[in-house]
Amino acid sequence: MHSNSNKRVPFEDPLSYFPKVLSKLYSSWVRLTYPFASIGRHLSVHYTFTVNRAMAPRIKLGNSVTMGKDVWLNIIPEATDEVNIVIDDHCRLAAWCWISAKNHIQLEQEVNVEPAVLIMDHGHFYEWTHLPIKKQKPTEGGRIRIERGCSIGAGSTIICTQGNLVLGQYCVVTPNSVVLRSVAPYSLVGGNPARVIERLDPSLINPESASSLSGEVSLQSRTVDRPVPVPGSDGVKSR
Repeated sequence: MHSNSNKRVPFEDPLSYFPKVLSKLYSSWVRLTYPFASIGRHLSVHYTFTVNRAMAPRIKLGNSVTMGKDVWLNIIPEATDEVNIVIDDHCRLAAWCWISAKNHIQLEQEVNVEPAVLIMDHGHFYEWTHLPIKKQKPTEGGRIRIERGCSIGAGSTIICTQGNLVLGQYCVVTPNSVVLRSVAPYSLVGGNPARVIERLDPSLINPESASSLSGEVSLQSRTVDRPVPVPGSDGVKSR
């Protein structure tokens, strides 16, 4: 028998460092050469991050923004505003997140977006049955604002087909939810379409720390309160 002391500790695969180095170089390249409307310090993007260079002047990025594998920032040719996508300080977009804008989409500070999330402020008409959806003209759409400290669960979709969709500060969206309308701050929402499940206790959320919005902490900090009415839902008028 061999003693435990003779067991070798596995070492990190040397090849695993190449993607990290490549991503660091690509982050510097994007920061220095892409003509964003504005860009802060400490941008970190995976080398598979995609954005059309010609559309970069319509995008603002804050300080310490992190974007993972295959994140795509898309602005369609029919875009209206001068700036269509704003990602503020300390936001994190995990792998496979897509943001597609026609009007305006803003992520305020410390928003955490888990993998495979779609955020889209428009749709597509289906007027010509012989054409695929992607070739049909876009709808008028609306505007999306995800306020400070929100946490968006993996596989979720946030779509605004008209008007304004506001996800109030420190909301938590459970995985695989479909958010179609505004949500009051400090709410836990989920489902398809998403509904308010419970209201979080604001006193248990530390506004100075984005880490307090992790799934474990956020779910533990909820209160057994009655559901918060969703602005724009039946019987509740939007402001």
